[in-house]
Amino acid sequence: MAALNRTRLVLWALVAVLAIVATGLYLQTILGRPTQAAGLGAGDYRLETTDGGTFERASLNGHPSALFFGFTHCPDVCPTTLSEMVAWYAALGADARDLKAYFVTVDPERDSAAILADYVGWTEKVIGVTGSRAEIDKAIKAWAVHVEKVLLEGGDYTMDHTASVFLLDRQGDFQGTIAYMESQETAIGKLRRLIGS
Repeated sequence: MAALNRTRLVLWALVAVLAIVATGLYLQTILGRPTQAAGLGAGDYRLETTDGGTFERASLNGHPSALFFGFTHCPDVCPTTLSEMVAWYAALGADARDLKAYFVTVDPERDSAAILADYVGWTEKVIGVTGSRAEIDKAIKAWAVHVEKVLLEGGDYTMDHTASVFLLDRQGDFQGTIAYMESQETAIGKLRRLIGS
């Protein structure tokens, strides 16, 4: 009987320890997110936009923004995302008048301002962003974007990259993402909340 009681005590002690560890991990995750989100995008990068301006962290202040990292030679994710952005603007109508959308290239070696302007120009809403490799790399690091150059047969290459659209409020603070090919209904709901914040 004494052995059974000891076993029960040990088991209850293990349960208590596991509960404390689980609570600690949960609090660390929840409390850690605002700190990480607050620093997202911070950096001293200075890029150029296809409308003749400059793009830096402060460019995202004063209006809600949708920010996407891609490249013009992208076979699927980037053209699909651009089309979705156009559809979001159409669905939001006048509510999207303050919303700014940016397409930041991860391949500045091929994506000059002129090429990028042609690529996004048909949308009439999305602003292309490019710059030197060094400045683009600063922005990629600041936004914690995954980018990897993938060599193809024949000497060409493609770019593997994060496919989500970053959402920033009027203060330029990160508010979440829209995933690649997320339903339009969900995306519009997120954008409406973003615009209303």
